[in-house]
Amino acid sequence: MRGIPLRAVVPNAVTALALCVGLTSVRFAIAGQWENAIYSILAAAVLDGMDGRIARALRGQTRFGAELDSLSDVIAFGVSPAIVLHLWSLQHWPRIGWVFALAFAACQALRLARFNAQIDVDEQPHKSAGFLTGVPAPAGAGLLLLPVYLWLASGERWTWLQDYRLVAPWAALIAFLAISNVATFSWGSLRLRRNIRLEAIVIIALLGAAVASATWETLSFVALVYLGLIPLSVMSYARVRQQRAATEPPSMPAEPLLPLAEPKAPARGRRRSAPNANEPSSPE
Repeated sequence: MRGIPLRAVVPNAVTALALCVGLTSVRFAIAGQWENAIYSILAAAVLDGMDGRIARALRGQTRFGAELDSLSDVIAFGVSPAIVLHLWSLQHWPRIGWVFALAFAACQALRLARFNAQIDVDEQPHKSAGFLTGVPAPAGAGLLLLPVYLWLASGERWTWLQDYRLVAPWAALIAFLAISNVATFSWGSLRLRRNIRLEAIVIIALLGAAVASATWETLSFVALVYLGLIPLSVMSYARVRQQRAATEPPSMPAEPLLPLAEPKAPARGRRRSAPNANEPSSPE
């Protein structure tokens, strides 16, 4: 039977929904509804984390789905947060503020393009060690909006957080982390010990309850903790590189090439051999 199986359509539909929800945050930002704008980006992050698992569960992984997922991430976690931050703060810096918003969106697109280009690459040191290269797109969007979290957590009283002189360098820093080669922890590769699984479940449940009851304070705390983990991930990957260097066998040095032997000159006083009959004799 010809046609596309339903199991390949469902994860792509979830990805398209994440794109639409993420782009809806721009509409809320234009209307000045900052809470709804951030909720939309958070919902897009949740859907983005679901589509891959749904595709693996239904065995519906396709190349089309991978490309659609990257395009959705560019819109939901690159373009939309940049516009939200511009409308919230950077627009008060005429012309220059828009450049910082563009820089973040462009860096997110470059990061995702690099990810797509390395899908089929066998040698990926960070991935093989359980790390990511740079800050992933959803985490980058969440870090970019940290000033907005703090502003909402203060009851919109900390107006100094909207100062473009503070927001513009912050956007530049997050854009750099997105395209950098900094090793960051990959949550999918973390393994918990058997004796702390129940404690981990309780912590996750409490974190979910905190997000529901004190959204902006919890999101601010999570963003700051993630930033604090970046130096730890760099040091952890450095130890992994040292262990790999210690276990790898030493490479044998290449043998130097011996120079070719120069032809010896005929000794003086040696009798000259008779000329060959096929060779013309030179005139005296």
